This record gives sequence, C-alpha cells and structure tokens, in this order.
Amino acid sequence: MSTRYGGYAGKVLKINLSDREIGEYPWTDADRQMYLGGKIMAAKILYDNLQAGTDPFSPDNVLVVSTGPMTGTNAPSSSRFNVSALSPLTGFCASSNCGGDFGLALKKAGYDALVITGKSASPVWIEITEDAVQFHDAGHLWGKTTGETQETLGEKVGKMVIGPAGEHLVRYACIFSGDRTAGRAGLGAVMGSKNLKAITATGTRKTEMRHPEKARAIFKGWIKMLKAHPLTGEALPKYGTGFLLRIMNEHKVLATRNYQHGAFKDYDMLSGQTLAGKHLIKTIGCTTCHINCGRQVELNGKRIKGPELETLGLLGPNLENNSMERIIEWNYLLDELGMDTISTGGVIGFAMELQEKGLWDCGLHFGKTDNIAEVIESIAYRRGIGDLLAEGTRRLSERLGGKDFAIHAKGLELAAYEPRGAVGQGLGYATANRGGCHLNAGYLVLMEGLGLGMNPYTHRAKAALTILNQNLMEGISAAGCCLFPLFSFYPGWLITHQRNPIAQFVNAVLPLSGGLVGLLDRLPASMMPIHLPLFPYTKALAAVTGMKMNVGVLKSIGERGFTLERLLNIRMGLTAAEDALPKRLTDEPQIPGDPRTRVPLGKMLGTYYRIRGWDATGAPREKKQKALGLK
Repeated sequence: MSTRYGGYAGKVLKINLSDREIGEYPWTDADRQMYLGGKIMAAKILYDNLQAGTDPFSPDNVLVVSTGPMTGTNAPSSSRFNVSALSPLTGFCASSNCGGDFGLALKKAGYDALVITGKSASPVWIEITEDAVQFHDAGHLWGKTTGETQETLGEKVGKMVIGPAGEHLVRYACIFSGDRTAGRAGLGAVMGSKNLKAITATGTRKTEMRHPEKARAIFKGWIKMLKAHPLTGEALPKYGTGFLLRIMNEHKVLATRNYQHGAFKDYDMLSGQTLAGKHLIKTIGCTTCHINCGRQVELNGKRIKGPELETLGLLGPNLENNSMERIIEWNYLLDELGMDTISTGGVIGFAMELQEKGLWDCGLHFGKTDNIAEVIESIAYRRGIGDLLAEGTRRLSERLGGKDFAIHAKGLELAAYEPRGAVGQGLGYATANRGGCHLNAGYLVLMEGLGLGMNPYTHRAKAALTILNQNLMEGISAAGCCLFPLFSFYPGWLITHQRNPIAQFVNAVLPLSGGLVGLLDRLPASMMPIHLPLFPYTKALAAVTGMKMNVGVLKSIGERGFTLERLLNIRMGLTAAEDALPKRLTDEPQIPGDPRTRVPLGKMLGTYYRIRGWDATGAPREKKQKALGLK
C-alpha cells in the first residue's frame, strides 16, 4: 500500500504470533490525515480491534509499534517510536514512547508500524528486513538481560527487547531499544505474555519528504533555536533532566517519603549538577537529537547510562535515600532486568510506608538502602515479597490496605512531581488516559514553577491549560517527535528573568486566561489556520508530509487521539471514579495548616469535562465525537 504523503513508508505490517501468519494491515491516506501516526495511529488500531473485557495478558491483546511521519527525516529529536497495548498495570489503553533506534530501522525496512496479535507457543524473536519477516527460536535468549539480549542480536540492526521482568510478567516491565526505554505501563510484560523476546529490523530505504529543501531549512532554524534556549541549549545538555531536581525541591514538588512531603533535605546530593560534577563521563543523546540530555557514567569500571530525573526522584527522596552511587547501581540493575524505574520507586516507597504503619512486615524502611538491590531482583523474578511488589501499588493496596496513601492514578504510579505543589499537574495526573504520567497529564508543572511562575495553588485556568497542553503534546508525539524541544516554546527570558515586570505580568495574567484558553480548546481547526514562530512542528510537518498542517489541525489531531483513547478506556470499564488521586494528595495539605497545598480536584474536574465536551460521567458526548470525526 503506497501513500501520496511524504514522511511515510506506506505500509503497516501485521503479525499473528499464534499461527505465524504475516500480512499487511490496511491503513489509508485518509487514516494518515486523521491520526497522523505514533500513539494516535496506535489508538485507532487498538480501538478497532479490542473488545470489552480483554485481558492484557491474553493472546487477544494487540501490541502496536508505530512511528510518526517525522521519524527518519533528521528533524530535531525525531527518532521516536511508540508502543501501545492494553496495560497489565491499569487495564486501560497504554502508550509508551522510546528514543531508541528501532523506529528508524523499521522505517528503513519499509514499514510505518507493526500490529502484533496472538501468542507464540514458545519463546520467539522476529527478524524484519526489506525482503522478509522471519521467526526465530528464542530459547537461548530467554532469561537473558536486556543488555545480553541486544549484544547477542548484533550491532547493525534496530532492536526492541525485554528482560527477565517482562518474561515473569512484572506488571511494570518495560521494553528496551539500545539504552533507551519504552518505560511505562508494563508493555514489556505484554511482550512477555506473548512469548516475544525481541524484534529486530534493518533496511536501506530512505524516508522521502514532500518538500525536502524547505524541510531542511526549517530543521536548520529549529536546531539554532534549540541551541540558543537556556533549557534546551544549556541546562539539559549540561546537567541532563536532573537539573530540574533543585528547582522541584525549591517549589516543593519533589516527591519525598512516599509523597508525604514535597522537599528533601539532602536534595542537592542527587541533583543533575552533582551528577555532572562527580560522575559524568560524557553526554549522550538519541539519534537526531541536538539536546543530548542523556548521561554516561561509570559503574564497576563499565560505562553505562546514568539516571534521569524521574529515577533520581523516585529512587532518591521518595525512599529517603541520599546516595547517588546507589541510584546509579539500581538504575543499571533495573535497565538490565527491564523494569520501569518510576513504578519500581513508587511501589517500594509505598511498601516502606506500609511497613512504617504496621500494615506489612516486608523489611523495607525509609532511609535504609542495603537491601534494595536484592528487592529489585526479587521483583523481576517474582520471588518472595517481590511477587507482591510486581503487582504494583494499586493491587498491593487492595490486598494490604493503605489506599489513602497508595500513590497512583488509574493504577499507574505517579511521576516524581508532587502535585500538592502544582495542582494543575494533579489534574493532569487524574485525567491522563494512561494514568499517573507527567507527560500524558499535559506537564502543567512547567508553567507552575519549573519554567514559568504561574500561581501553583490556584485552580483557575488550570483545566483549560491542561487540555491545551495535552492536545498539543499528543499531536507532537504522533508526529514521531520528542517533547523536550517544546520547552523552547516558552521564551528564554521569560524563564530566566522571573523578576522581570513583563514576566511577572504574564504569570499574573495566566490564572485569568481560563475563558480565552477554553475558547481556543473548543475552536475547530478551521478557526486556527496559523503557525507560531516558537512552535516549528507545524511548518515542519507540512513540509515533510505535504499535508495541510497548522496549529489548529495539529491540535485537533491531538484532541482526536486523546478522545479516542478515552473511548477505548470507557469500553474497558473506565468511569469518572477513575479520574482520581489518593486522599493524601486531595485531602491532606502538604504544609500543615495551609489548605492551598492540596489538589482541589473537585473544583477543576467539572470544568475540564465541560471544556472537553464530555458529560458528567466523563464520557465524550456524541456531538464532540462527531466534531472529531469519530462517529
């Protein structure tokens, strides 16, 4: 199947593991216009193929690996690919983004996406080339770590693999491609449930662009803009994502002691600045990335990937651990075993508080770290207490108690941003389709202290801003792009000069902008036929694909994808009751005696539903579905 649009290979490969049948999944240019690619393309495929009541570990679950039209074009930070399926952790639609080379290799092999169904009778790995798709016995790979598996498969192919955690169906097992990971919601366990150890891809095909000269000129200007910005050109390359840890502590949004607090006394021992000063060997980055936020450090004489912000936060302050060396060790162990560092840190922190409150004698204590590596291994192989911890925080609380301080949303453990110090981020966690994800949440914390200085405690305008951010970020992900370049949308001087009168004015006006932003949220694409100078995605997409593309179109595509995932979740049993946070975050002030320091979810959720065109039960109204072309 071919396409008239640039940026696409033009074919989607379908593989049934049960009978090893190989075919082409139908995907038309009309689909490309509606869903673009990446996670939104995957949402459409899942919606069309999954029935209510599907068990995420059953052969009926569908695993979709998808790229976007920017993947393979050399656009800045565009080497992303997406993995989607029903999550074994939440039971709902899950998508996880990865910066490894597999997506680029899949495009070179001639495919935009894979649709994988069924279950192999025995462990298998799949080899995809331009000319063939071959199944290979993976008995010799089963049991190997992610690093060992990738080394065995060779260097000159794109790879996505699982480790022992995926094989043992740990509900937050992840997928690795190189040293990057599709980390959240347990999609590595979905591969494990299908007896699928690995997939490789290789080829020589080039991604053709509709207007290549124009696209390259846009890329050049985009790179220049990223390098000139204080976040993408200085802070992230120099200190990695961990540079935010100091700012998070200052604004009391650093999850500490299972989210009992928002600041940690030894925070600077774990900051990106400390990591750079004491441990950094060199900076690394995804292919086509000019930010290079990745860290390379040393462990026992071996050069390895260093920890990123979420890992520093969830395995540091959240456990009351101040040892950078321990975090480097655990991060490497988790990567090799194939486990999400965020969920691992979250569930261990919850277990520590269960121990503290006398609800479970598990031998885990805040501030005591000697046994954590052993516990991590026990989770990956489901041994002893690890068998319970492998189920995740929500299931652990349902069995042992402590639901009020079980920190998750829809079953997915929260990222390291403590939302009582940024209540809009709390609304995002509660409404995100995949659960407690800071990115699917809309990342409003960037406006509530980490970048801009908007009042973090007011509920005003937070619903409208969250929706706008969620929709635009969905569209960017579907394009095959990383979200970090979006930082440059905020002018550098606005971030670095918070005391500037203009910056103060902007931050004061933002809480009053709810009506205007809400109107923008509801406007159809035809009413926003614009490009923005600090938002190069739309011009780049137009040049690459040849599609009619502008801010209105991209926003509508993002809203279509977000709404489609919501409809799929409703089919899987989601109700408005799932748009929630634990009582610790909504009922208990972070600062005793200061009622502002709790998430006023009830004040924001109704407004959020109304602006999105959802009814009181959280279901998209038929009028909204028709407007988005989903009816």
